[in-house]
Formats: sequence, C-alpha cells, structure tokens
Amino acid sequence: MAGRGERLQPLTNTRPKALIPVGNRMILDYVIEAAAPHVDGFVFVVNYREEDIRAYVAEHYPGLHVSYARQERVCGTANAVLAADGIDEPFVCLNGDIYVDPACVADAVDLHRRTGQQVLCTKEMENRGEYGSVVARDGRLCEIREKETASLAHVNIGVYVFTPAIFGAIRATPLSPRGEYELTDSIIALRDTFAVHAHEGYWNDIGYPWSLLEVNEHLVSCQDACIEGTVEEQATVQGKVWIGEGTLVRNGAYIVGPVRIGRNCDIGPNCFIRPYTTIGDHCHVGNATEIKNSILFSHTNAAHLSYVGDSVIGEGCNLGAGTLIANLRHRKDPVKMEIKGVVVSSHRRKLGVVIGDHTKTGINVSIYEGRKIGDHCGIGPGVILDSNVEPHTLVLAKQEHAVLRTGKEEDR
Repeated sequence: MAGRGERLQPLTNTRPKALIPVGNRMILDYVIEAAAPHVDGFVFVVNYREEDIRAYVAEHYPGLHVSYARQERVCGTANAVLAADGIDEPFVCLNGDIYVDPACVADAVDLHRRTGQQVLCTKEMENRGEYGSVVARDGRLCEIREKETASLAHVNIGVYVFTPAIFGAIRATPLSPRGEYELTDSIIALRDTFAVHAHEGYWNDIGYPWSLLEVNEHLVSCQDACIEGTVEEQATVQGKVWIGEGTLVRNGAYIVGPVRIGRNCDIGPNCFIRPYTTIGDHCHVGNATEIKNSILFSHTNAAHLSYVGDSVIGEGCNLGAGTLIANLRHRKDPVKMEIKGVVVSSHRRKLGVVIGDHTKTGINVSIYEGRKIGDHCGIGPGVILDSNVEPHTLVLAKQEHAVLRTGKEEDR
C-alpha cells in the first residue's frame, strides 16, 4: 500500500488509495476481509500517508495482529514485497489497492495446501496492455508477457501465495527497463515452483477513477435490502436499498435500488436517487436533486436542484443549488479523462466528474463530462467548467453587465 495512487487523484491527494471508500467501506477493509480467514497476522507495506493507515487500523481493527514494513523508495512491486523480508513461512500476498472476491484467496490457499506450490492468480479478460498476460500449461506457470494487448488473456491479478523462497529471487532481480523491480520477473525466475489459479469471480484493480464506479456497481448489486433508519410514509423505496442507522428519508423522496445510504443522512424531500448510487455518512440530498450511479463520500451535500450522474464526489463537499454535471457526450462516444497528464479513454459511454475533498460549487454551476476538480477548490456561481481544476483553486466567472437607465427617477 506504499504508492501514491496518482491515477486516482484528486481523491488520493488527501488519503492513501487503500482508504478510498467504495460501497461505504474502505478498499483496505475488503483486502483484510478476503485474507483474514486464512492467515494468523498481517504485514502492511506502507509509505505514502502511512500515518493514516496506522490510525485507521488502530481504530477499526484494534485486535488485528499487524506489523508495518516501510518501503523507503517506491520502486516496484518486487521491492515492496522485499520490504516484508523475514517472513519464514508461506504467506498470502495481495496488492493493497484491489477488490477481489474472497473466494479467490480461499481457492489460492487451498491450491497451495494441496500441491505445495506457490500460487499466482489470474482472470480471463481483455488486456488493453495494462496487465501481464500469464501463459500456463496444465495449471503450471510458463511465462508472463508484460503489457501485451489481447482481446482475451489470463491476466495477473495481484493475488499470490508465496513461500520465503520469493525473497531470494527478488534480491537477484535486476531493474526493469522502466526502472523498477518487477515482481513478475522474480516469479518467472521460480516458475517451476508456481501453480496458476484461474479466478472466475469478480476482480478489479481500481486503477482509474471510473474503476470505483465499477466496483461500487458490483457491491451494491450483491447487497441485501436493509432499512435501519426512518422512511416517512410518502417516500418511495424500491428494490435492494440499504439505509443506515439514524438516516431520515423524507416524504417525496424516490429511491430505486440497488442503492446504499450511510448513517445519519438527511434524504429529501422530493429527491430522486437512482440505481448503483452509494451515499456516505452524514450527507444531505435535498429537494429536486437527482443522483444516478455515483459515489458521495461522507459529509457531502447536494441539497437543492442538482444533477449528479456517474460521478465520484469527495468528502466534505457542497454542491450549490443548480449544480449540473454532464455525463454524456453529444456524439455518444466513450468519455475520456486526463490521467497523469495523458488523456485516457474510460471505455464508458457515461462518466461525469471526480471531485476532491472539501470542494464547493456555487449556484448554477455546469460541469462538462470527464472532468476532475481538485481538493479544497471553490467554483463560483454561474461557472461553465470545461477543463480540469488543480487543487486549492478558486474559479470565478467573468461577467459583463449591461446597465440600462430610463432617466426617470421613479423608474430607477
């Protein structure tokens, strides 16, 4: 969990990637949940904002047997694993910024116990050059083709069972052409000791902002309906809707699941919350606001006359009355977003905005599709936002007035 998560900025400007909420739980929660039944302790490899991870674990997992290893220089996945050198028994190794069905880890551990082999997990999917394509024969590892494009390939999903032999292989691993120590190079050096498990369930590496929407869609689709808060008589709740304790859904609110709403929220009156939306704790969604397929972090408000579609809104944000977020191009081609200075296709027909923490918009703000607004920003009234906004920025509309006078005092 040592990296900065730059592709997920501005959300990672104020938190490590592992503490991004999706489905109203942190990414780290899902990682711990997947591994916990199979291990007797954890080693968290950290660097960026490690104090946030330590504080979160201390508060939410006080009984967890955990130690921390600091990756002093973040220079590749092999170097990250080497930070935990000293483990003297087989161990599960997970990328700390992925979502994987817990069954994948269970199956990998079972395969290791049955065969005595180290295990690498894959998933069959399209590879757009983002992942290593794994070639296996009779369940045994043959090779890993890095950054290969293929319409269908078994890609490496960052779930492993290692033995301590991996540490020796890592120490013998040279720098890759991109200047990092690659874990896959170390694995290939030990290929004869590896079995391959093909995972058939859900997995997402959460590599881009829209990945959060994909994982959220999966999570809320799998949840059961649960109403712990209060729903007034003339509010409508349909389908698999989870409403947290202390939340009030006022008359006229219309909620169509799957939807997840956190604790102590104020929902309505007369708002429309559409499927695949997750709303954090202490949020307010008010009159004539529509939210669709979006994630609102905690303490965020969209109180009046706003539309939020296919967007991720950070913590402590406020959308002024009449804030409208576009999520569809006129040509209906995939929406693009700038990631680390490069414009990247989301491969999604609909994608709205990603807003960092503690950003406010004024009244009647319109935001183009596929834009990013940094943390601690202010977007002034009437702004039509067609470009990204850097953190700690104030954007104001340049306004021209025509002042007409009749010349009569009583008309002025």
